[in-house]
This record gives sequence, structure tokens and C-alpha cells, in this order.
Amino acid sequence: MPLLEIPPVDRMRPIGEVAEETGILPEEIEHYGRYMAKLKLSLLERLGPRPDGRLVLVTAMTPTKAGEGKTTVAIGLSQALNRTGRHSVVVLREPSLGPMFGTKGVGTGGGRARVVPTMDINLHFTGDLYAVASANNLAAAVMDNHITRGNELLIDPNRVVWRRCLDVSDRGLRSVVTGIGPGTGVTRTDSFTISAASEVMAMLCMATDIADLERRLGDAIVAYTYRGKPIRIRDLHVQGSMAFLLKDAIRPNLVQTVENTAAIVHGGPFANIAHGTASLISIRMARGLADYPVVEAGFGSELGAEKFFNIVARAGEFGVAAAVVVASARALRYQGGVPHSAADRPDPAALERGLPNLARHLENVRTHGVLPVIALNLYGDESGDEIEAVRAFAEAEGVPFATVDAYRRGGEGALELAERVVETADAGAGLRFLYDLDMHIEGKIRRIVGAMYGVGNVVLTGRARERAKQLESWGFGRLPVCMAKSPFSLCHDPKVRGVPDPDLVCTVQDLSVSAGAGFIVAYTENVNLMPGLPAHPIAERIFLTMDGSVGGI
Repeated sequence: MPLLEIPPVDRMRPIGEVAEETGILPEEIEHYGRYMAKLKLSLLERLGPRPDGRLVLVTAMTPTKAGEGKTTVAIGLSQALNRTGRHSVVVLREPSLGPMFGTKGVGTGGGRARVVPTMDINLHFTGDLYAVASANNLAAAVMDNHITRGNELLIDPNRVVWRRCLDVSDRGLRSVVTGIGPGTGVTRTDSFTISAASEVMAMLCMATDIADLERRLGDAIVAYTYRGKPIRIRDLHVQGSMAFLLKDAIRPNLVQTVENTAAIVHGGPFANIAHGTASLISIRMARGLADYPVVEAGFGSELGAEKFFNIVARAGEFGVAAAVVVASARALRYQGGVPHSAADRPDPAALERGLPNLARHLENVRTHGVLPVIALNLYGDESGDEIEAVRAFAEAEGVPFATVDAYRRGGEGALELAERVVETADAGAGLRFLYDLDMHIEGKIRRIVGAMYGVGNVVLTGRARERAKQLESWGFGRLPVCMAKSPFSLCHDPKVRGVPDPDLVCTVQDLSVSAGAGFIVAYTENVNLMPGLPAHPIAERIFLTMDGSVGGI
């Protein structure tokens, strides 16, 4: 099935019918056409007294650059749970145009485990990312205007930390000079970030309601004065206008899977830079609506899952009943030393060598008191010996195991996984945080790197140490830490495969505070907030047919 082939209109159901079957009242949705809707925040008030469902988190082993089908597995699992009579809603992040036109393609699953209407969701959707960029860039414009018109706040142009953003991967915008020429403002160096990595996106996804969002926007730090004092958005008096731009974006989006089950798709923070999961509001809605809400977290367990446990679940005050760790034979072979070009060919020996990487991810989940389930996502290139090797590994680890073929078979291809997940979730495991908020910032970083990456040597540069002391003196010491690192290795170095050497040195280059989102960001080496395009991006292959269908992706 071509990836962007969508079901005929008579197979997609009007979104009002999907909402009704999910337990959502007609007055709680606002239609965006026939097949998409915004969910009103009044839904949360009505769901308040209901017991919450058992949340199932979907994470993964260390992925290849092509991804291992985590979104497809999450959708297939939710479809399978509904097939078995358990009410499930899948919760996903919104796709970003950057990865779509760059390397990974669409962010809506694949084959018979997709959310629809696929093209509309991937291309602008309900305008949330545009609203995020507009609010972000309004703050940047007002700040530059303030500096130009007298600079009453004494903002140091060389200490502006608020970046403009857009939802396109553009390497040329990593370093720019603004304000060149007469009448254009103060000349300074600057850089852009991709919208999904902006703090506005993180604040949108951590907010509990519109008032909380406006408060968070006001708390965000945009620059420092000549004397080093933080300047916040509320000092520019623009948080109300930003909230106004985000008044619709804060409401989650309701769509459906190809099997007509409910999917909430909202927010899109990247997991290698921000916290990497859908909005807190969308998760709260799903927990109130479904027996088994299925929530996807970005990249591997050391990134998306760790941040979900220690940032998102901590803020939302909810537990995690089970965690699905998605693996693929391709990723296992690659972690076992096979080059990317050969990773899609059977190689049982390389797969065996890659299993310690999967074992580390299982341990990462168990460290948080959550029970893992292994889902081997089938691509059709697995040998029988390879599948049995992973099954035997799971048995030796004492972890439930299931193969998943949701891409080709939809929910039917994830029924075995659904049963393993229900058995695990019903066992009632809890959630342990990795660190206490009272720990010093450096202690939290060391705890994350040691427990999640398996690396014992952590070095903070002089700049990072000074920033840690400064942030603690300003009262930010009790915030959780959000690590920014490469997603293509368990550690900070993308060249390291398998399990890192415990004696490896992980260097933290710098720290920043996302005061509005509510976490400290620790930057390891080689982290860019604005992605670049590959030599031949997917954008070069996409074409439209006469009937408006999309090809080449």
C-alpha cells in the first residue's frame, strides 16, 4: 500500500461519529472540515470525575536514521486494543515539515496503521505549527523593536537567547546577522530554530489550560541585560498577544485511524532537544476517555521515555502502566556493527551482537519502575532465525514479546502485542522518578547520563558549570533536566553503536533554562536546534497528480 494512499471517502467516517463513539459530546468539538476537529477544553472539566485509563507508553531501542516504525506500532496497538473490545485512543505528536521534506517522510504511521486524512495532517493540519511560529516570532519582533527604540530594559543585544523559528529544515539559518542596513534596527548575530524545537512549542505542550499557557509565556526568558539580569516575555508585555495567537492551537486535534478508531494528534516537541511527546492536555483527555490510552514518545528510551517519566508524568501527576519498546531487525543489525547500506539484509550474527542495545533500553524502562514489553516490528526482511533469536532473548530477560505486522495487517497484525500489553498493564506496576528535584543540576545530569546512557564519566565545561551555579542562584535549581543529544546512539556520540563503554566521557557543553516550559536544557556535543537537509532530500521526489494525490514519498 503506497504510504500516502488514503482510504476512499466512504471508508473514512465523519469525525463527529468518531467523537461520539469515543465518548465526546457534539458541543465539545469544533469541526475543521469533515474529518478533523478541535477538542474544546471543556471536555477536561466533564471528564474530571472519571477514573483514568491505564497509560501505555510506546518507546524504542536506538533507532536508525530511517526510524523503526514506532508511530506505526503505536497506531496498530491502539487499533488492536479496540478490536479486542478494550477502548483505546492513540496520542501522537503533530508532524513537522522539516523531517517530512528532509529524511524521514510523513509522521502519521504507515500502511494499514495510519492516522487519516494523512495528507492534511502532514501538510499544515489545523495550523498549530503556524500559530507556534507566529507567537514565537512576535516575541522576537517586539524585543528587537524595544532594543531599537531606546532599550529601556537595557537588553544586551549580544545576550539575546530567543530565536526566531520556522517549520522547515534550513542549515543556512543556523547563523545569521539581523538589522543590517539603515532603518532596520540594531545589527546583531542570531540564529533560527525549527518550530518544533522552540520553547513556545514546549510551553504549549506543558500547559494545562489557556491561563497556565499565558503564565508560562510570561515566564520565558528572551535575553539578559548588560548586568546579566534575565528579561522575560512579561517584561515586554506581549504574553497576552502570544496566548491570543495560540488560543486555538492549545486545543488538541481529533482525527481517526484507517480503522476508524480515535486518534488525538497534538503538539510536536522534538525528543532530542525538548521533551518529545504530545501535549499534556491531549494525554489527560485520552486518559479520561480510554481504558488504554497509547502515547508515543520520541526516539529511544534514553530520550523520549526518560523525559516522559521525569518531566511529563511528573508534571501531570500520572503513572505509566506499561512501556512498549519497539525494536526492528534492521536496528539490531545496525547496532551489531552492520553499515546502514547492509542493515536491511538478514544477518543473524550481527543481530545477536545488537541485542545488548535492546537490553539497555529494557533496563532504562525498568529503572523507572515500569514493566516493558518488546515489540519486534516486522519489515519483511527478517529471517526466521532472527525472529527466534529476539524471542529467546526476551524470554531470557523475562520480558513479554510479540511480533508486530501492523503496516500490512493493521490492528490484526498487533493483536498478540495487545494481549501482552494488557497483561502487563493490568499487573499494576508504578512509576519511579530517576532523580529528586532537590538534587543540584549537575547531580541530575550525572544521574541521567549514568543510569540511561551507561556512561560514568560526565564532564561539564567551565561555561556549563558557571551556568548551573547561575541558574540555581536564580531559583531554577528544582527544575527537571531535559538532555539535548544525538538520538542515534545511547550516548551523546552518534558514532557509538551498541552499548557505550562505561569509561566514555560525556561532555555537557552548555545549559539553558526553558523557564516557561519548566525545565533546564543540558546540551551535549553536536546538537543543532535547526536541522539541515540531506544531499538529496525527500522534497526533490514529491509530485502531485492531476487529481491532487501525492506521490514520491
